[in-house]
Amino acid sequence: MRIFANITELKAAVGEHLGHTEWREITQEQVNLFADATGDHQWIHVDVERAKQGPFGATIAHGYLSLSLLPSLMAELLQVGGLAMGINYGLNKVRFPAPVPVGARVRAGAELVDLKGTPSGYLSNVRVTVEVEGQKRPACVAETLSLYVPAEGS
Repeated sequence: MRIFANITELKAAVGEHLGHTEWREITQEQVNLFADATGDHQWIHVDVERAKQGPFGATIAHGYLSLSLLPSLMAELLQVGGLAMGINYGLNKVRFPAPVPVGARVRAGAELVDLKGTPSGYLSNVRVTVEVEGQKRPACVAETLSLYVPAEGS
């Protein structure tokens, strides 16, 4: 984990790779719960027997499940001190180049692309790449935007 004491230290890291998270397994239970939460019960995600005969040879995680892991993955990658709060501001580009088979392990790597001052605080753009262990192509590549609001006196 990269720990930055304040926004000034974070600004100095623009253009740097921030490291990688630990590997974590994607389980069928996670996929099923995500399907329930989103209403997306497509068989490639939830029907284990049918998916064995399908194009991926097994059930796969939803692309949006991979994307939904970003907040917890980002919490493993960086911490910024001297803030009143950090707010998820949204996303720029998002792509799902490769599927995540259930049972596979994923991790994230990140690069701080930009940090701009705004009237509300500092807007960061971090490119996060979710890798699948043993696969060449990533499962998800997304530019995440976070608004960092400094604490008074920081």
